[in-house]
Amino acid sequence: MKVLVIGGGGREHAIVHTLKKSPKVDHIWCAPGNGGIAQEAECVAIKATDIDGVVAFAQENQPDLVMVAPDDPLALGMVDALEAAGIRAFGPRKNAAMIEGSKSFAKDLMQKYHIPTAGYAVFEDSAEAIAYIKEQGAPIVVKADGLALGKGVTVAMTEDEAIEAVRDAIDGGAFGGAGARVVIEEYLTGPEVSVLAFVDGTHLKTMPSAQDHKRAYDHDEGPNTGGMGAFSPSRFYTEEVAQTCMETIFKPTVAAMAAEGRPFKGVLYFGLMLTPKGPKVIEYNARFGDPETQAVLSRLDTDLFDIFNAVIDERLHEIDIRWTDNAACCVCMASGGYPKAYEKGKEITGLDDVDGSFVFHAGTAVQDGKFVTSGGRVLGVTAVAPTLEEAIRKAYTDVEKIRFDKAHYRTDIGVK
Repeated sequence: MKVLVIGGGGREHAIVHTLKKSPKVDHIWCAPGNGGIAQEAECVAIKATDIDGVVAFAQENQPDLVMVAPDDPLALGMVDALEAAGIRAFGPRKNAAMIEGSKSFAKDLMQKYHIPTAGYAVFEDSAEAIAYIKEQGAPIVVKADGLALGKGVTVAMTEDEAIEAVRDAIDGGAFGGAGARVVIEEYLTGPEVSVLAFVDGTHLKTMPSAQDHKRAYDHDEGPNTGGMGAFSPSRFYTEEVAQTCMETIFKPTVAAMAAEGRPFKGVLYFGLMLTPKGPKVIEYNARFGDPETQAVLSRLDTDLFDIFNAVIDERLHEIDIRWTDNAACCVCMASGGYPKAYEKGKEITGLDDVDGSFVFHAGTAVQDGKFVTSGGRVLGVTAVAPTLEEAIRKAYTDVEKIRFDKAHYRTDIGVK
């Protein structure tokens, strides 16, 4: 079987690496891929958002399955276009990807179907938003409504910070069209947990819990990033919490999307806050999270290709998905300055010295036979071990062997 994976980051490397283990998969393309993915798949120079280019490639090369991983092409309708061309595709259609593509849509859905989430209001006028902030007080959360590469959220501890976030988004165009509308939310407290689930429109099966680290610096300080590391499982996600989430959040969300005529098929990501009043939804993603995927898929003990096909064929309830009884830690190594301005083209050394972890490439390229940096998040050093503490130790032991100019990483992944 031949598979085409769309995307070029650490998440896609993890998906390619996991699919490669399947005895049924004998060829993988990745568009556009990266330097590390090129060691495991045939990279194709097509942008992840080039729907026409991807469809044309698929029509010519006839993959048995196309896996659309990133948020942008899903929101643009790549799965719809592939299906219209008679090509088998994994991922939600455009009308279902809206659950991530518009935060206001997601909030309205939760309100309508009584799915627990933070109180909120939606604004397109900055003056009205600022008046609301002054009325509510801080701390408060400001979110760009659309897709903003994981950077459109401001957890404002002061009113001034929240007001600045509103002005940057609506008046300053900091996130382009994605920030023309903002969602202002109640500030919630409690441990954060990420739970990803395979969904076939009707049924869902959750993956092991994970925890992401969004802030750029240690102790959850600095600006939000796409994610500086993740670990699995969460220390706070007990069987009792899992059961509560299943009955009050997971099943109701899948049923709500079906009731709205937007059946969700693919991977649905639940970003949760375990508040003193119970679990609440912070956000949905319409795809595998990054870098949670690197940690979670490292624990998968079932053929991922089989799972993808079960989702597409709406027979997820028939497949037994197994996970290893261990823990995983992924530490992201980023370019200096990320998530703001950073330099590219820095040579990466020490990769051959890594022993015990797997290095997923996110922002790398190959120049003159050497790996160089080509993005903000560069590598995801991921270790699996019987205990979380051991996985953390193994990952950091290998992180310290890797070098590139101005390399930056958090030293506290897995501690919280």
